[in-house]
Amino acid sequence: MENIALIDSFSEFKDDKLIDRVTLMAILEDVFRNALKKKYGSDDNFDIIINPDKGDMEIWQRRIVVADDDLDLDHLEITLTDARKIEPDFEVGEEVSEEVKLIDLGRRAILALRQNLISKIHEHDNTNLYKQFKDIVGEI
Repeated sequence: MENIALIDSFSEFKDDKLIDRVTLMAILEDVFRNALKKKYGSDDNFDIIINPDKGDMEIWQRRIVVADDDLDLDHLEITLTDARKIEPDFEVGEEVSEEVKLIDLGRRAILALRQNLISKIHEHDNTNLYKQFKDIVGEI
């Protein structure tokens, strides 16, 4: 997704839905974590960095370098050969951080992510409406 499109989307959500920046970032991070859990089974080794002001969003995956014949968990480990393609200095036991592009999640995951985001925004709206009117029940 282009930065300009992200900036416009963030601004639109903040203005139309009256969502503050902290809440928006929490919703976005939660939505992306759910997508990562579905694709990789866990989101523990992922860092999600969202900057709504600049329109930047990055997802980084941390993996441990293992010997070429010791790869057990593909989403948690990376072979020494593959790690050295990223940077030739890596050794077994070190941690590698790789950026995960949105396109890598796949079309279905991105569509599910979109639906999840819309759902979370509606949930936030409903919660705000309830809080606004719960104390004035029975008054006219």
